[in-house]
Amino acid sequence: MRVLVVCSHPCPESYNAAVCTAVVESLKSSGHEVKVLDLYATGFEPAMSADERRGYHDRGSNEAPVAVHLEHLSWCNMLVFVYPTWWFGLPAMLKGWLDRVWVPHVTFEMPTATTPMRPKMQHIEKIAVVTTCGATWFISKMMGEPGRKTILRGIRALCAPRCKTLYLAHYQMDSSTPQSRAAYLAKVKQRVGKF
Repeated sequence: MRVLVVCSHPCPESYNAAVCTAVVESLKSSGHEVKVLDLYATGFEPAMSADERRGYHDRGSNEAPVAVHLEHLSWCNMLVFVYPTWWFGLPAMLKGWLDRVWVPHVTFEMPTATTPMRPKMQHIEKIAVVTTCGATWFISKMMGEPGRKTILRGIRALCAPRCKTLYLAHYQMDSSTPQSRAAYLAKVKQRVGKF
C-alpha cells in the first residue's frame, strides 16, 4: 500500500519521534511504500488565516494554500497518524492540519438542504492512530477520547466505506519506564506491520 505517515511533535529527540521511526520501519519492512509528513519539521502553519477561512468553500482557491498536502492525500491509500495526546485530544498542530487540509470539494462535498455530506477520500482504505497519553486507560475512556474520535470517526467517515482502523496508545506516558516504552515500540512494530 501507499502509506502517508503524519507525525506531529515539536521535539525531534522525543519518544514520539522514536515511535514515528518504529512505524516507518515496520511499514517499509512489510513492503509498503511510505511517505513521512512531519508537520513541525516542514514548518506547517496550523492556524487558518481570515482570508483562507473566507475562501474555505470556494472550489479551487481553497486548495491553493495546501496543494502539496492534498497531493499527499490523493497519493496514499493508508494514513497513519503519530502524535502525543494532549488534554485528551489532538495537538494544535495536527488539529490545524485537519482544519486547513481537509477542505470541501476535495476531501468531501458539503451537505445541502437535500443531500448529505459526501465523502471524497474513498481511496483511503486504512487509518491507524499511534499515540501516547499521559492519563490512564480508564481516565482516557472516561473523558471520551476526543482525539481518537476525531480521526477514527470523523476522518474515517470521508474514506472508503469499509475503511479499517487501528488504535494504539501508550497510556500513563508521564510515569512510563524504559521497559514500558520499549514494550510499546515493540508492540507498534508488530501491530502496524501486520495492519
